[in-house]
Amino acid sequence: MANLKELRSRITSVSSTMQITSAMKMVSAAKLSKAQDAITAMRPYAEKLSELLQSLSATLDSDQTSKYSEQREVNNVLFVSISSNRGLAGAFNSNIVKASKYIADRDYSGKNVEFLTIGKKANDILKKTHKIFKNETAIYDDLSFENASAIAEELMQLFVEKKFDKIIIVYNQFVNAATQDVKTEQFLPIVPVEKDENVVLDYIFEPSKEEIVLNLIPKSLKMQIFKALRDSFASEHGARMTAMHKATDNATELRDSLKLSYNKARQASITNEILEIVGGAEALNN
Repeated sequence: MANLKELRSRITSVSSTMQITSAMKMVSAAKLSKAQDAITAMRPYAEKLSELLQSLSATLDSDQTSKYSEQREVNNVLFVSISSNRGLAGAFNSNIVKASKYIADRDYSGKNVEFLTIGKKANDILKKTHKIFKNETAIYDDLSFENASAIAEELMQLFVEKKFDKIIIVYNQFVNAATQDVKTEQFLPIVPVEKDENVVLDYIFEPSKEEIVLNLIPKSLKMQIFKALRDSFASEHGARMTAMHKATDNATELRDSLKLSYNKARQASITNEILEIVGGAEALNN
């Protein structure tokens, strides 16, 4: 059994750790509230915009196909892996890395696969085994639609210039504070909905269909990136809050266990001292 000094030192250390994890939990809870409100508010808009985009793509004739819908032989693939800049969030970052690696090795073996990592954690792991095209970390300093649009525009340009034949996004979708689902979405080329011969898609376009294609598709793609970033941001704080909550509970249990051991050791020490005093007194009487 450890002596009293060692036990006191461990109790102090565990108590300090518990204060830190508890503080981090409260900070993440406050940030999660704002992030959750933001993604909840924008999700219906993003989904409706995506639905409109797919429906529009289904009405296009072959000679009206957007440059973002061009289907070509896949030789160069870019994965956009969205993680965070900080750790202590449970399996939040490792799930993204595992999913990205798994899909790349399973579906695109023998192809030229590169990664655009958003967040420091994914970059630190993936650069050891795969080719990193670019790493974005500053986006979380100011997570705005304008900054997300800049990333989306770069991705669109890479596809149009045929540097990559397919671009895939991997991110954590926010479900609730304790649950995040790893999502894989094809960013480019755009996948149109299959035409149903029984359903007549009769639209009246105002302005012209060409103008809608030029404006709606890029906007929808930008919104897709922004939504993925918002989802990931909310998921990060939910995962960190949950991880810090569990860490605080574990630290509390460990501290209580150490205090029990300390009290037992202290009581044994006191009992030994009493026995020594009683033994000494009896020896003097004899």
